[in-house]
Amino acid sequence: MHVVVNAAMSADGKLSSRRREQVTVSGPDDFDRVDRLRADSDAVMVGVGTVLADDPSLTVDDPERRAARTERGDSENPARVVADSRVRTPPDAQVLDDAAETYLLTSEAAPTDFVEQMEAAGAYVLAAGEERVDLTTALGKLEGEGVERLMVEGGGELIFGLFEEGLVDELSVYVGAMIIGGRDAPTLADGDGFVEEFPALELESVERVDDGVLLRWSV
Repeated sequence: MHVVVNAAMSADGKLSSRRREQVTVSGPDDFDRVDRLRADSDAVMVGVGTVLADDPSLTVDDPERRAARTERGDSENPARVVADSRVRTPPDAQVLDDAAETYLLTSEAAPTDFVEQMEAAGAYVLAAGEERVDLTTALGKLEGEGVERLMVEGGGELIFGLFEEGLVDELSVYVGAMIIGGRDAPTLADGDGFVEEFPALELESVERVDDGVLLRWSV
């Protein structure tokens, strides 16, 4: 599986404010780039924090890109994937609508009533890990479902977890022309953080997009 992490952050490395509400960092050209990345992916993954903060649909906006997907034998939209160790996904979240398949990754400790609620809402629940989602196991199960190219859109806890497990192949970051600040504001990679053996990145390209810059690294 090829895993692409894509994110937009402020010039000081924040994904959103300390309120953890959606902040528009990029502009129309970058939105179109993200839409193209989604259209080229088998699945789009987020953590449950992103679902709670933004309620994203994670679907492809451009009708021509959706049509191109169906012409090559794929569904109109990539599958949606939510990592939810603490069983917080709302049953009315947009990622559970019928626009695309949705896989909910949770642990074996997830309550039966939560699993049944998510399945009733249309999700395919995959248990990976005893007390919390084991990302290596989870991605293996997704690969078994036919996911070969996975796009990850956040948040910081999930991104750190994927880097910690050595599961990321490519990192694309749009850096916007704004400062958010705040010691409690989420960053690109939250979690416990590395203290040694930091993941090494190789810069592939630098491109001006909208009023910011797009950086692409291989891992």
